[in-house]
Order: sequence, then structure tokens, then C-alpha cells
Amino acid sequence: MAHKKGAGSSRNGRESHSKRLGIKIFGGQAAIAGNIIVRQRGTKHHPDKHVGIGKDHTLFALIDGTVFFRKKSDDKSYVSIIPREVSVVVEDAAPVKVKKVAAPKVVATEEVVEVAAKPAPKKAAAKPAAKKAAAAQDAAPTEEA
Repeated sequence: MAHKKGAGSSRNGRESHSKRLGIKIFGGQAAIAGNIIVRQRGTKHHPDKHVGIGKDHTLFALIDGTVFFRKKSDDKSYVSIIPREVSVVVEDAAPVKVKKVAAPKVVATEEVVEVAAKPAPKKAAAKPAAKKAAAAQDAAPTEEA
């Protein structure tokens, strides 16, 4: 018997591509309606409120909100979506340190500004020379011969 296969066959042709299973959106993260939450084989995680299930057991969000994982009394994992308006904080966040910043110092300075009272400018008469010329023309005798 031959130890080698012939006609171009290969020994290493059995690898398959990974299926990228697992949790896609974790608990406490925001999900938009239609987002995939879990890809799984079988129902390791079960759908709860506002979560749908596909024919390949994929769990997806039905509404916008926050993802929430929990175990019920039957010791199974359930995934639900809490709507945005009713979002409840499940875990306590670490306290945030607030840096104190010194306020800028304001230096008060006194400046005295003296304003001299100036009389308001008088309006000039509307072309006094033109008025005088018109009056002189009216008063001048006309010579008609």
C-alpha cells in the first residue's frame, strides 16, 4: 500500500472558519433596537423582556435601552432590555474625584475719569447768506423802462 495519496489531495483541508459566537453587547451597555446581543449555539442565554430570538438562537434587542443579564429561580440566564426612560443603575460606579481649580484673582483698581462738561454744539442757521440775498432781491427796485 502506498503511503501517499495521489491526484492533488491534501491532508489539512479540515479547518473551518470560527463562527464568532458569544456576547456582543454586555450588561449595562446601551443597545439600539435590532442590535445583536448574543450569538450562541442552543439557548445558553434565554430572551426576557424586550428581547427577541432568531432561528439560530441569536438574541437581539426589540427596543432601545440598556442590556440587563440575570438568573431567575430556574437558574437559567435571561437577557432583557430596560427602556431608556426607565434605566436603573445596577452597579455602583466608583466615586469620581473632582479637581479643585483656584478661581482667578480679581484685583480691584480705582480709576477716576473726569469728564469736562462741554456745551452742546448749536445748530447753525440754514445758510444765512442765501436768506440775505433773497431779501435784498425782493427789496431792490426793479427798473422797467
